[in-house]
Amino acid sequence: MREAMLYEKLEGGKARCNLCSHHCLIGPSQKGICGVRENRGGTLYSLVYEKAISWNVDPIEKKPLFHLFPGSRSLSLATVGCNFRCSFCQNYNISQVPVDEGKIAGYRITPQEFVDMALKYECKSIAYTYTEPTIFFEYAYETAKIGKEAGLRNIFVTNGYMTKEALEEIRPFLDAANVDLKSFREEFYHKLVGAKLGPVLDSLRQFKEMGIWVEVTTLIIPTLNDSSEELEEIAKFVLSLGEETPWHISAFYPAYKCRDLPPTSASALKQARQIGIRAGLRYVYTGNIPGEEGENTYCYQCKKRLIHRWGFTILENLIDNSHCPFCGAKIDGIGM
Repeated sequence: MREAMLYEKLEGGKARCNLCSHHCLIGPSQKGICGVRENRGGTLYSLVYEKAISWNVDPIEKKPLFHLFPGSRSLSLATVGCNFRCSFCQNYNISQVPVDEGKIAGYRITPQEFVDMALKYECKSIAYTYTEPTIFFEYAYETAKIGKEAGLRNIFVTNGYMTKEALEEIRPFLDAANVDLKSFREEFYHKLVGAKLGPVLDSLRQFKEMGIWVEVTTLIIPTLNDSSEELEEIAKFVLSLGEETPWHISAFYPAYKCRDLPPTSASALKQARQIGIRAGLRYVYTGNIPGEEGENTYCYQCKKRLIHRWGFTILENLIDNSHCPFCGAKIDGIGM
């Protein structure tokens, strides 16, 4: 355990957690919504510090981040727990364990050991992912700090529900983020996620204002968030962040409490991608169905294919020092 960051001690032994936008008021011997931050005698503790549940060397494209050192490796880290209750969660077997089973599982890996591992496997970055990095903030913060000093980039794959205070704290060490924008409907977030839409939109704006590279992902779930009207609203919002902001549209596969829904079709992804392109976004990608045209990176100016992908594998990369070799347009991102 480690004492938590970003909380207030209140009267009666209570604690107010200011790490995410739930702002949980946690009484003595109680935990927050995430299930991994506990009030013990008026002091709030992280129960997952140095307690990794999953780690792996991944292609950066798996995050998905297509505009940060394409083709590079990223060492991924996760603990159990999440501050969302997504009924369609793809990683529910680790994200929901503290709440569904009352367990805090994991293996002790120190931040320094994790950075050493990333360097050993020639990774360019560390990704805090699989579950929600906000809930293991102390662990991510210390690892990111050491990683930055070692020349590694740090990435959050996040639901975007952290507070501005949390973002300010991690800002010096955070280079990029892929943020899930799950829907553009408050009802969706309330019923299916257990959260609110507004804080996610605020975080996305704050990431951009802080100069952190951002890519956005929307999981297209049939009948729940796949209407043309809603997708047009999401595309318009992503455009408001900047036309250079990549939008990843991913296919849903039945999981957790949504096993009765059908998987997303390739045609639905194609239609959603066209909505993003018509909105004026430079880079719109489709994911979870390998072999689709939407996996590739195209020059927004001359429309030539610059990066040819199959799933998470790059078959060809023609980008020359962040520029299109055909027309000279600058291709947005880090290490392109």
